[in-house]
Amino acid sequence: MDSYGISVKGCDLHYGDFHALKNISMEIKEHRVTAFIGPSGCGKSTFIRIFNRMNDLIENCRVTGDIIVGGEDIYAKNTDVTLLRKNVGMVFQKPNPFPMTIYENVAFAPRTYGIKKKNELDDIVEGSLRKAGLWGEVHDRLKKSALGLSGGQQQRLCIARALAAEPKILLMDEPTSALDPISTGTIEDLVNELKQQYTIVIVTHNMQQATRIADETAFFLMGEVVEFDDTNKIFTNPTDKRTENYITGRFG
Repeated sequence: MDSYGISVKGCDLHYGDFHALKNISMEIKEHRVTAFIGPSGCGKSTFIRIFNRMNDLIENCRVTGDIIVGGEDIYAKNTDVTLLRKNVGMVFQKPNPFPMTIYENVAFAPRTYGIKKKNELDDIVEGSLRKAGLWGEVHDRLKKSALGLSGGQQQRLCIARALAAEPKILLMDEPTSALDPISTGTIEDLVNELKQQYTIVIVTHNMQQATRIADETAFFLMGEVVEFDDTNKIFTNPTDKRTENYITGRFG
């Protein structure tokens, strides 16, 4: 189970009678950044939530097709969803730190997975905060509430919290849309560093962001993937007229 890419073949998703995702197939390579772009309501966030089975929490949601993550069929009957969510971390649009100390936020996942020794937890907390580029700003206030951090710091704390579970894949659903340009730049730099160790999938409304950080980009429209290719090709020489219309601002 060394390869931690994602392989999707013929994926459909229904909410009751509504056909939200239609026959999607794609190969997401490991240690790359893959961006999902497209207008609001086109299925990007719904699709990213398939990879850690977050859609299970929605009533009448039905997923069909082959979804292979790290070599495992994640919709197989015997799938350990807890383990899946440990391996596939998620960062949301709005920073959502727990109402506890900075330290406790990052230690939360390792504690859940059975790590109790203080020195081990200390190492994980420091390592995760370093990876998220936050250690230098918070190392002397670990016992203070996470809610006292700025928006950009809170989002980096949420990234550290996700990394503390030692995932293989990091899903990011518009992680900078609530942030100022400086915090956005910090997180984009961070994503470029983290892909050395993690497979990263990011949903973004910001097309410039996709060009800056993504190796491959998928353009979604009305529940379908219109085009999925090298980011540079998508933005300079798209194959489909609808992609060109979207990236040149004719709609969306």
